Amino acid sequence: MTNTHTGFEPLRDEAAALRRAGLSRRQIRDRLHIHNNDLLNRLLDGVPVPEWTKRPNAKDDLRARARELRSQGMTYDQIQLELGCSKSSISLWVRDLPTPERRRTPEEASAIARRGWEATLRRREEERRATKQRAAGSGQRAAEEIGGLSDRELLIAGAALYWAEGGKSKPHAPRERVTFINSDPNMIRVYLARLGLLGVERDRLEFRVSIHESADVPGAERFWAELVGIDAAELHKTTLKKHNPSTVRKNVGDDYHGCLTVRVARGADLYRRIEGWWYGIVGGVRDPRERKRT
Repeated sequence: MTNTHTGFEPLRDEAAALRRAGLSRRQIRDRLHIHNNDLLNRLLDGVPVPEWTKRPNAKDDLRARARELRSQGMTYDQIQLELGCSKSSISLWVRDLPTPERRRTPEEASAIARRGWEATLRRREEERRATKQRAAGSGQRAAEEIGGLSDRELLIAGAALYWAEGGKSKPHAPRERVTFINSDPNMIRVYLARLGLLGVERDRLEFRVSIHESADVPGAERFWAELVGIDAAELHKTTLKKHNPSTVRKNVGDDYHGCLTVRVARGADLYRRIEGWWYGIVGGVRDPRERKRT
């Protein structure tokens, strides 16, 4: 029998009869000599499929379980570990379900935040190095512009330096003491040069190191003693800051020497003079509004 029938309906009736008789699509196609799948689909449209041609789907249970796990909020990776099937299959099975809200454990969130912060620190450090390299030339020119300091200029610079970094008398704690503490060796050098300009005798100076107890204390004492030109034995007893194991300290390494405190004995009169110099600096500064008018 061929597909030379005079019309579509007789051919459709014959294809439907063969289908109801239990023939497969391939058998009907060969029997009727139909080689066009679209035509075969039209001929069999609405005709029930014989039960024997329905093959059981071994993945039906997996599909149902995957949908259940997805509804519980699992990710594709978690479902794959649970069921052992591919993520592409999982995607086909559950793609109509809403995407679950991603819930991270505190450890996961902390790790993500740490990675982000480390990347930010690396970027900042790269920018800082690039800026320093660009500024190296201009920094040298700026230092040359300062040149040597006159006694008056050192007096002014020292007064400003002390008032920014030194100990000051407070209304609730009136103490007219000249005490300066800093971790920057250059700050200490400038301050001592200014004390020398003021005629402060060396025997009036008291030096004390302050540092974390977990650092190299003897090394720090040698460093500061050499800087100020005394023997380490002449330093006053070092102040040690207790180490807290839960604190992640940043001031570590070979460049960390703690701070040096420089105290001037019998310094009440000197303190009053420093305070007066500072207010003299303040009074000598022109108001920015006056600059605009001139």
